[in-house]
Amino acid sequence: MSMLTLKGPRWVTVRQHRRALWTLPAAVAVSLAVFVVLRRQAAGATPRTGTDPFRELREALGYGGLAALLLPLLVGAFVAGPMVARELESGTYRLALTQSSTPRAWLASKITVAAVTAVACAAAFGLVHRFARLPLTTSYEYSWADRGPYETLGTVLPAYCLLGVALGAVVGQLVRRTTAAMAVTGLATGLVMAVLGAVRWSFLPARTVTSPLGAQFPYPPRDAFTTDFGLITSSGGRLPEWACTRSGSLDGCPAELNVTGQYVDYHPFTHYWPTQSIETAVVLVLAALALWGAFAVLRSRHP
Repeated sequence: MSMLTLKGPRWVTVRQHRRALWTLPAAVAVSLAVFVVLRRQAAGATPRTGTDPFRELREALGYGGLAALLLPLLVGAFVAGPMVARELESGTYRLALTQSSTPRAWLASKITVAAVTAVACAAAFGLVHRFARLPLTTSYEYSWADRGPYETLGTVLPAYCLLGVALGAVVGQLVRRTTAAMAVTGLATGLVMAVLGAVRWSFLPARTVTSPLGAQFPYPPRDAFTTDFGLITSSGGRLPEWACTRSGSLDGCPAELNVTGQYVDYHPFTHYWPTQSIETAVVLVLAALALWGAFAVLRSRHP
């Protein structure tokens, strides 16, 4: 965001927090440099039996994906603490209100600057992650459905960043204490991410493959995400896969269980973008509600 194109409260906000705002683009640039180096090393490695030339790249992507999950929490905490609560706690926001700036413009400038920076960097990191992932697209050990890759490769990470910004704006005004506001916002954002992450694979019905008991295990497609597997009884009921286990095999399955087959529930890769779209829509609705709440609190205290 160019300083030359900004005016009024937005210029002041960028000026106040310019160092922190440059941290995210710097992190994206560093991650790109690291992934470029690791991809070149993997491509130039001499193939040897029993070695994985992409091991370091896979590990770096795993850590990078997990770090990306912290981005909405950090963005929300920063908005709640240094951008909003600190000014309310110290009273410096009054200076902005004396410079021909309305309370609404003061809050909107902070939300706009934080949202644009966070969403742009989240999208950029997603592109970097996608570039680094290209050699691993067919790898069993790096799934599109894993926590980290799922968020960074789609649209939910920018949406969660918007949610963090909106929650930070409302919590910062309600708590009005820098450290406490940061903690509450981080916990609230993380809770939403954890809950939706736990239920996202129930948005669409899973597909099922079956096979008779004793036959070959019913493997789903190679790029599928397995959600459950086990045994099927003659009545159509389901049992855990270990229900018949005796001496490490299914040969000793008790007759009273009436087990006739085995099943695997899975989501194909074609479920990825519909699941992303549903989750993104839910998160954006929550962000919109939090944003409405932020301006409602502002109006109640500065009519």
